[in-house]
This record gives sequence, structure tokens and C-alpha cells, in this order.
Amino acid sequence: MTHHRLLQGALFGLLLAACASPDESGPSTPSLSPDGLSNQEGPAAAHQNDPERSRHDRLARRVARALRDSDFRQAVFQEIATSGFAEKKVHLQAFMAKDGGRSRRRMAELAGDADQAVQADLDQGPAIEMYFPVASHRQQWAGGSNLVVATAERDGESPVAYDLQGRRFQLSPTTPPTGPVLMVERAELRFDRGPAAIGECIIDCGGGTGGGTGAGGTTTPGVYMTAAKFSGTFESWFKGNPEFEVHVLGQAGTTNTMTTHQCAGERALGANHFDQNSTSWTGSVLLFSSAQFDQYRAQHPGQNLRVFVVEDDDTACEIKIDSTRTSNLFKAVKAVYGDWTGAHDTTTASGIRLVKTAPNLLTFIKAILSWFKTNDDPVGNAVEDPIQAGAILTGANWVVKGESATTNGAIKLEYR
Repeated sequence: MTHHRLLQGALFGLLLAACASPDESGPSTPSLSPDGLSNQEGPAAAHQNDPERSRHDRLARRVARALRDSDFRQAVFQEIATSGFAEKKVHLQAFMAKDGGRSRRRMAELAGDADQAVQADLDQGPAIEMYFPVASHRQQWAGGSNLVVATAERDGESPVAYDLQGRRFQLSPTTPPTGPVLMVERAELRFDRGPAAIGECIIDCGGGTGGGTGAGGTTTPGVYMTAAKFSGTFESWFKGNPEFEVHVLGQAGTTNTMTTHQCAGERALGANHFDQNSTSWTGSVLLFSSAQFDQYRAQHPGQNLRVFVVEDDDTACEIKIDSTRTSNLFKAVKAVYGDWTGAHDTTTASGIRLVKTAPNLLTFIKAILSWFKTNDDPVGNAVEDPIQAGAILTGANWVVKGESATTNGAIKLEYR
């Protein structure tokens, strides 16, 4: 029995040595626990009926095995280091197509796959991004072999990871390992818009001014958010920085549903742009201009608005979420505040315009539930409550209530 075990161990050692690159003793695996070698030759059985998962799984394993080669690692390192996109993201398809597909062919060779198979996986799926979602991992990796490559389809699930020998691991969905993790996953970023896409307007952006200032540098009149604090990022570590968005929801046409009339977030233009990458933020972002308030009242008499915060996981400034889920959220908040869960602007006797709480009876939104991509996370409905909001964030006057009326944060709104 002892002789048998020694022989088995020796054969396993030879197998690992054969998988290592000729000039390296093999990469170190950063704080991971293997889920068994039975899956090392391909995707998990659960992935085989999901073409998109299977493609990403195959590509992640190929990238990992190719990274055994120091020249390929250096090429990846340079591509990430020189990326002009947020979080140093790299568009995998574009990288693989450079120089007539040189990196693609080399990856296929190093991974032991046919170039045609790699090309098919790159062509048949949506855009794929490759990057280190954890900032400390980006700083830590200097092109060495101390990394793993991982992939995941949905926020909150356990990522699948490969070390540079192609062995398969399961990562925690809540806590990243200490060593660098390079993610290969469906792109959240719109690479086709270029690195400067942050300044692009997604929808009507600010009452016709196209930005935060008018002639002479005057501020566009309207409601501004100047501070925000949330109870969490509402995003798994492997999804990178959170993409908080504030949607001003109002009646969709003459229906009993709501739609986004203005979005403020990372992908909005000018005064509607803000980029919150942690639980707290201060600055100045226009949520809804005076001109937009006037226009909305004219088009939707008797209807008020909602200020709704989401963590966006898909297309920027488009809510991808189950409408029933948000309806239940609005109803839970109504149980606490009655119908006064909306917002409108009002003018005092002295002519000062303010944003104040208002009744809103609409509880459904026109949103698309994504069955193939990660859905957005609802942070909550903002309700004017200076006492509770101020206890969370000094000076805040609107509290953000999430599902089951849970308090998820507070924001400060000012009319300027």
C-alpha cells in the first residue's frame, strides 16, 4: 500500500512537471483551494449547457496556460499597463487580433488548442474584457507567474479560476485571494466607444445645455446631488469598481409604469457625470434640471418623479432588473412612508425653487430583465427624511431605502 502511494505521488509530480514551462519550475498559486483535478481538462459539467459560460471558461484556461510563457506574460503585462480604459481593462478580442492575430496564434499554441477553435470562441461571443478587478492586484503584478486567471458570468457567484498549469479552482464570491487574479469575462465596458467614452451622453443630458455650465460659466439650474454614502458597493470583488447610477424615474407616456427621464453616472456627460468607486462620495452632479422639471410637468400633469439609485452591471444608464422586484421594493418603502416616496420641485413665496417629497403612486418600471447577463442591483428609492439621512451622513436630507425597506444609505440633494 505504501509503495502504491509513493508511486502515485511520483506520477502526479511528473504530470505537474510536464505541464510547467521548460524554463520555469512552475507558478505559485495565490491563496487558493483546488476543487479537484477532475475538472482540469475542461469546463465544469454545469457549464456545458451554457455556451457563453463554456466559451469564457475555455478562454480563461487558455490564457492561464499561455501565461506560463514569459514572453506571452510580458505582452499581456504591457497591454494592461498601457491601457487607456478604466481599471486598465483590455478588450480581449482586440488584443488577440493585433499584428495579424499573433497573440491569438501564440496562445492557441501554448494552450495546445487549434487556432481555429480559439478564433471561433472569440468571434461567437460578446466583447470580453481582461483585467485585474482588485486595485492591489494591479499594483502587485509585475509580469511574473504569481497569478491565476478566473471567469464568472454573474455577480455573486463563485468564480472559476485556473492556475498557469491549467488546474481548476473555485474562488470565494465574497473575498478575493491575496494574490493577483486576472479576470476574463463578459465586458461591462463599451470598448467600441474608446477610452474617452466617459464624456459621452447616453440620453438627454441636462435641459438642452449639454453640460453643467452655460454662458459665462453659470451653473445649470436644477437639483444636484452633492454627497452620497451607501452601506456597501453592491458588487462582487471580481466585478471591479461599482458603477453607481442615480435615475430620475417618471411616467412612461400615459401608462401606469415609469421610465428613466434622466440618468447620472459614470457614462453620463458633463454635469450629469459622477464616478463613485467606494461607499462614500462628495462632489456635484446634476440629477434633473429646472427645464426638465418644467417639461415633465407639461407632459405629465399630476405625476411626480422618483429618485432611484442602482448599481449598474450591464448597459450604462439602462436599468436591467426584474420589474416585479422593484415594484416590491417601492411597495415596501410605501409601507413606511405612505405615498410620499416621490419628488417634485416647488417654488417658495420668495421665488426660491426647492426639491421636496411628493406622492408617487406608480410602482412598476419599464426595465429589461437580462437572462444572459448580470442584472443591476437596486440600491434603493430616495425619500426625503433629513433626520434619518443626517444620522448616516452629515448634511444628507434624503435616505435611500432598499428591498424590504432596508436603509441602504443617504444622499444630499440641493436645488441650485
